[in-house]
Amino acid sequence: MHTSSRSRPRSDAWPRFTLLIGGVRSGKSRFAVDLAKRFNGRIVYLATCQPQDREMRQRIAHHQQERPTQWRTIEHPANLASTLVRLDGHADGAIIDCLTMYVSELLMGRQSDATIQKRIERLCETIQTRPYPVIMVTNEVGSGVVPMHPLGRRFRDMAGLANQIAARCADQVYVLVAGIPTLIKEPAR
Repeated sequence: MHTSSRSRPRSDAWPRFTLLIGGVRSGKSRFAVDLAKRFNGRIVYLATCQPQDREMRQRIAHHQQERPTQWRTIEHPANLASTLVRLDGHADGAIIDCLTMYVSELLMGRQSDATIQKRIERLCETIQTRPYPVIMVTNEVGSGVVPMHPLGRRFRDMAGLANQIAARCADQVYVLVAGIPTLIKEPAR
């Protein structure tokens, strides 16, 4: 269902780029959905996870049930920045869920650290110039144990770097713990 632009708040009424960061099962995705419902329009959900097993498919199904049925979902887009550009004029808001899985896909695609960093920087720059607000979900991975394997350590390091890039570029940042969002970076007034 599409509401007219007159009944919708102006897109500049919302921060252009909101980052939600927290641990696994901290309530990030639910909070992202709650925030995006306030956009009152055509919302696109960019799901970056490719299900590899039954348990992951069940998790994805649970997330899908929490979203309004009229929202459009794009499953695991290969290039998030290009996808966001193509949504211009076709979206009143977007959710990227999640940056951590996107970094994982890039790593598994054998991208170099430098290439991954450039892709994340380009993604964040693209978000900043969209005519609609974007909410990005990501996992905080630096609070856990040091992974035993080199690939695990590389993932943790690249995800941490991606989170830093996103937090630097975002207009506002929330950290979520036990389902409770805390604003840690406010939009400039």
